[in-house]
Amino acid sequence: MFSFTTIAAYHQELKDSHTSCTEAVNHFLQQIEAKKHLNAFLEVFAEEALIQAGKLDKLRAKGDKMGKLHGVIVGLKDVISYKNHKLSAASKILENYKAVYNATVVDSLLAEGAIIIGRQNCDEFAMGSSNENSAFGKVLNDADNSRVPGGSSGGSAVAVQAGMCMVSLGSDTGGSVRQPADFCGVVGLKPSYGRVSRYGLIAYASSFDQIGIFSQSVEDAALTLEVIAGKDDFDSTVSNEPVEAYSSALNENKKYKIAYIKQSLEHPSLNIEIKTSIYAYIEKLKEAGHQVDAIDFEYLDYVVPAYYVLTTAEASTNLSRYDGVKFGYQIKEASGDLTDFYKKNRSYGFGKEVKRRIMLGSFVLSSLYYDSYFTKAQKVRQIVANKAQEIFSIYDALISPTAPSTAFKFEEKNHDATEMYLADIYTVFANLAGIPGISLPLFKSKLGIPFGMQVMTNQMKELSLLNLSKQMVQIQESN
Repeated sequence: MFSFTTIAAYHQELKDSHTSCTEAVNHFLQQIEAKKHLNAFLEVFAEEALIQAGKLDKLRAKGDKMGKLHGVIVGLKDVISYKNHKLSAASKILENYKAVYNATVVDSLLAEGAIIIGRQNCDEFAMGSSNENSAFGKVLNDADNSRVPGGSSGGSAVAVQAGMCMVSLGSDTGGSVRQPADFCGVVGLKPSYGRVSRYGLIAYASSFDQIGIFSQSVEDAALTLEVIAGKDDFDSTVSNEPVEAYSSALNENKKYKIAYIKQSLEHPSLNIEIKTSIYAYIEKLKEAGHQVDAIDFEYLDYVVPAYYVLTTAEASTNLSRYDGVKFGYQIKEASGDLTDFYKKNRSYGFGKEVKRRIMLGSFVLSSLYYDSYFTKAQKVRQIVANKAQEIFSIYDALISPTAPSTAFKFEEKNHDATEMYLADIYTVFANLAGIPGISLPLFKSKLGIPFGMQVMTNQMKELSLLNLSKQMVQIQESN
């Protein structure tokens, strides 16, 4: 009977002929069917996944070299372009749209032998913290079906949590990989801005968006990052720095200098159980030989407002292309008035949260309020970036909670947009500063609900991030 622990173990099983890619695909297809009530997948590519698995099995039998992700079963968040497959951003406005090219990350996955098994549900246009905003229904948390999985990449997180694929790719604009990873008890990695190409990723806020990874282990996240990272002529914002051999360099036993922002653990929004668990874990880090110090950052309460001013401004621009002419749903009964035509297309095509953010963005970009909101938010972003550089000139890493609470119940925060937005208070720092961050599944609440801890390092220091993360998981597992 097939079982999955890590990619390395799976590859050894393939080499020893104890399993096959076809057996692996069949196993995950069965899991997807058994867990379909979770609504994690919008579409499953069963037939082509089995065909690809058969091809890989034949190549391996001939003695061909296995790619780094040979036979690895991967799911894609429904904002990542996969040629000739639907790409809807979980929105009615793109319900029947088919991608006309591959995202760079998809080409990278396929080149190393990955098998893409389906596209995964998410908050519409990646806007949300609970995965309640999809036009195709909410995603359920496999740990407790009455609770949200987090967002916006909720389907991608749940697919890994529930054993429906080995790895998922999501997108993280303000925490949309790390927060659902926290809620679902899996690893969620957001690389540095520019470490992974955004070509083929549907844009929400272009100066914040980054493709990220969900996995069961730090090692699998490292290997996947090694495959998808690197320069790309199709993305002018991507870094040209060489990609390190993340997967083979995770054996370092360095003792790290680690900081945590005092205000983050004393914030009134933080759940007491999370606070207690993190303080206790800090003592474990110290016992293991790491230096952990409290530092101050008096602007913590400004990061969420600044983030939402800037991202909604970018979203209002990016989503203007969906007008029913160039892209998107088009009403059949159009009047002669072009403004009315646009309005009807967008009123039907966009959901409530997307409309809210477009209007917020249009407001902060308006001539009357531009300096009052957008310019000031840019100044806060610079303060955050400067603070990050100040921290990492002294420390190797920064730790914090990933989210202020564990996974909450459906509808619990739907009536207060501000309270929902505050769920991002700990994750947006990394996006504002462009640094990498990871959520590690270290804890469980008294109710058995998973939650984690966030670790951040300086820009392009993913190797340090992954090495420390591996040690942190081992410290928790050994206690």
